[in-house]
Amino acid sequence: MRAALFVEPGRIEVGQRPDPAIVESTDAVVRVVLACVCGTDLWFYRGDSPFAPGPIGHEFIGVVEDVGLDVCTIAPGDFVIAPFGFSDGTCPHCRHGVTSACVAGGLYPTSGDGGQGEAVRVPFADGSLVVVGGSGHSDEQLASLLTLSDVMSTGHHAAVCAGVGAGDVVAVVGDGAVGLCGVLAAKRLGAGRIIALSRNPRRQAVAREFGATDIVEQRGPEAIESVMELTGGVGVDATLECVGTRQAMETALSIARPGSTVGYVGMPHGVELPVGEMFARNTGVRGGIANARTYIPELLEDVLEGRINPGRVLDYSTGLDGISDAYVAMDERRAIKSLVRVGTA
Repeated sequence: MRAALFVEPGRIEVGQRPDPAIVESTDAVVRVVLACVCGTDLWFYRGDSPFAPGPIGHEFIGVVEDVGLDVCTIAPGDFVIAPFGFSDGTCPHCRHGVTSACVAGGLYPTSGDGGQGEAVRVPFADGSLVVVGGSGHSDEQLASLLTLSDVMSTGHHAAVCAGVGAGDVVAVVGDGAVGLCGVLAAKRLGAGRIIALSRNPRRQAVAREFGATDIVEQRGPEAIESVMELTGGVGVDATLECVGTRQAMETALSIARPGSTVGYVGMPHGVELPVGEMFARNTGVRGGIANARTYIPELLEDVLEGRINPGRVLDYSTGLDGISDAYVAMDERRAIKSLVRVGTA
């Protein structure tokens, strides 16, 4: 099969990989319909995080082609969403809802296949895959279904970890796809006011469409000052940190009102927590890798009913042959998030 391959920083190519096959009796093989490039992939692409040469990607939706003998709830022909991490669904952590910490699970491409290819072997199919009901989904709806594999679930995780509730004043640090989905998630959970930190007009427009009531264009100390002015010096009830840099975390903690929580989902790079200041202000941080498999069912219903349209963040589209351009467009911030059309539903 054909698949995107990480060669070295700044270089993604399409090459040949062995066709996926059932290895364990709990496996499934999924033919990929849509995939996309993640902000996490950019850390590897830019050389900021180590990554071994080979398959890459972890967000995809597709059609089940084959299943192992012990797979009970997934069948060939099912149209499915694959969370970016696979999990058995039975370990103590999975039963507690923390599927990202499954004792037997992992992240693609540790299963052998990356999500940016024509097919993927999915371990623990029953515990990992989510079947999408209905048929004849529009391109817009398919894009939104794809976001549930990671980016919308991750934005939702940030909002859940920050404790967003009805009527809250919320700030979202980061205007990438995760940050924008965080805005949508905060709105979905009933936030009364949402402050989006963004300097990009196109991203600001999506943030407002998703529910942002205020835009702060500054960064660093100026951004903190602006948010504090908007909140009468109080700070926000819940803060979503969706970048992963030191500056983003410092901003998030500085605008969080005493007693509130920062929900963080950006992969940390150079982040150090000021525990003394946090102690004095009774502020906390909670977050990490999103429990996508836990969140997908509830978010799926909203997508299918048309209540949310997170696929709006996928504003650049290409085929598998254009995978290199998909990375470049995101790296140069010409795209919020790149959609990769691989097959047909």
